[in-house]
Amino acid sequence: MAKQTEIELPDGSCIPILYEDRAVLAIDKPAGWMLAPDSWDRTSRNLQLALRSSVNAGDYWARSRRLKYIRFVHRLDADTSGVLLLSKSAGALHAYSRLFQSRGVEKVYLAVVRGIPARQDWICRLKLAPDPGEAGRTRVKAQGGKESETRFHVVKTGKGTALIEARPLSGRTHQIRVHLAESGYPVLGDVLYGTDLASPQPTTRHSSLFPIALRAVALSYPDPFQRKLVRIQAPVEEFCRSFGFFWPAPGP
Repeated sequence: MAKQTEIELPDGSCIPILYEDRAVLAIDKPAGWMLAPDSWDRTSRNLQLALRSSVNAGDYWARSRRLKYIRFVHRLDADTSGVLLLSKSAGALHAYSRLFQSRGVEKVYLAVVRGIPARQDWICRLKLAPDPGEAGRTRVKAQGGKESETRFHVVKTGKGTALIEARPLSGRTHQIRVHLAESGYPVLGDVLYGTDLASPQPTTRHSSLFPIALRAVALSYPDPFQRKLVRIQAPVEEFCRSFGFFWPAPGP
């Protein structure tokens, strides 16, 4: 039985499959889907629930793989698109979760921010913690916050905006968004941490496919079962073009 190269959900959504082996499957997660706890199952945009329901229903993409189990290994924000790793078994979930927890996975994001950074490269190490005053929001907390580190590189600059490569070494909630906002360069479309939200976004071809200008573009890790280096990449051209940049970018 031939395997589909994308996941077709009952609501008509088609999600590209970027990589697959015996243990995991990586998809190009669309923006607008949340990876929510079971208590949020009532939303129609719970990607974990939609995938699990599709597997249980024996939909062709899952049946052709003889899948009986699917579970996300790590999280992406609801409005963030890009590489998302899914485990095909509870054993694989345990092994890959440990890999993420031990910081054995290299994660690369692209972000378009408001403003032109003064430096081409910088590191943000502000400690982060949940905001007790607003559920789902993260704040900087110097005393008692969790250690966090993100490395930034300016890939290209435009008219009042910049294309940034972000490499988070830790995995705190909203880490990249908070670290960029605290650096003075909020992500375009970020209504939670952005500034000057009433002004028009300085983009040329902003696409509704990317409500926030943040995309997970690559994952690299040593495979815990096959002892090889795996690198998974998501397409970046459409994302960059949507915010007025072109790929490959020659430099700032």
